Amino acid sequence: MSGDHLLAHCHGDRTGELAGGGAALDFSVNLAPVAPPLSALSASIPLAPYPSMDGRGVRDFYVACFGLDPECVLATNGAIEGLYLVPRALGMKRVLVPQPSFFDYGRACRLAGVEVVPLALSEADGFAFPGIDELAEVLAGCDALLAGSPNNPTGTLIPKELLLALACRFPEKQFIIDEAFIQFTEDFPSNSLMPEIRAFRNIVVIHSLTKFYAIAGLRLGAIVAHPSMIERLYGHKEPWTVNVVAEHAARLLLHCGEYEEEVRSIIREGRQQIADGLAGNSAITLHGGAANFFFASVADGLTLDALLAHLRLRGILVRDCRNFEGVPPRFFRFCIRTSEENSRLIEVLNDFAEVSKQVKADALEAVS
Repeated sequence: MSGDHLLAHCHGDRTGELAGGGAALDFSVNLAPVAPPLSALSASIPLAPYPSMDGRGVRDFYVACFGLDPECVLATNGAIEGLYLVPRALGMKRVLVPQPSFFDYGRACRLAGVEVVPLALSEADGFAFPGIDELAEVLAGCDALLAGSPNNPTGTLIPKELLLALACRFPEKQFIIDEAFIQFTEDFPSNSLMPEIRAFRNIVVIHSLTKFYAIAGLRLGAIVAHPSMIERLYGHKEPWTVNVVAEHAARLLLHCGEYEEEVRSIIREGRQQIADGLAGNSAITLHGGAANFFFASVADGLTLDALLAHLRLRGILVRDCRNFEGVPPRFFRFCIRTSEENSRLIEVLNDFAEVSKQVKADALEAVS
């Protein structure tokens, strides 16, 4: 797979630049719709010395912000380092991975020589995670489960109680859960597995700070797990993967309480605004929405290409999801932005529904 093709497969088609070359309203990137709270990074960050070997500044954030023990946190260069480290370090042979889900789950496993066993999520069930009995059956021949909660692109949560029950029932298996979007959810932090880590040796949480704090360029994240698991992972991790700027930024994030409340308020209100605004739309069906984005599909008889063209002409980009494994060719994803921007998207999507109705009516009239 070439580098360009790999990037396209990993990150998807955001429809590129607009035909007229103007700035687009980009609903394809799942970051918080607020400027990062680090716009005034200190000008005196010491760049000459080496950073701490273990990313201590990032670890300190997780300890202070989420009430974790230091020995339960391994700082990483974004969640992506954790996703690739865990399969490589644990020596697993077969891992259950939901479909559709983030492309790098499967890629990280395959690069580590691990067989990926797909777990198909059903559109008929709203892409909900299966119950414990069905999961117990498919887990029988696997060493681990690797999944996102909330899942990307479906925007669905795995019930915390289900994951804890599975971890108890299968103490010999690993449960690797990506919580990159968990801070956007209504019930955070009570729905996160991070507070339970001390009691479970077989749960590994991979977390990212880049989505919620809109600082994707800084690459901040961590693996949160039982101390015995953290020690095991350290044996396979490269040193100095977290730089001094990231360490400094992580400490500043501890003073961003107002920003956190603002983001949660925008996402909570935007989630309801979009659901209400598209409730009568006959062309678009919404799925998920637990995090800061929706998974959506166009109705039968319509094409995703027609919708994407309609949006592009009006200066809006969304995420074409046809390159996710297990996704029918009708699906796209869009994030929740500010109220004004959400209103613009709602208007354009509802206009698409009206245009589609008229086209269909004209076609029927021409036939008759």
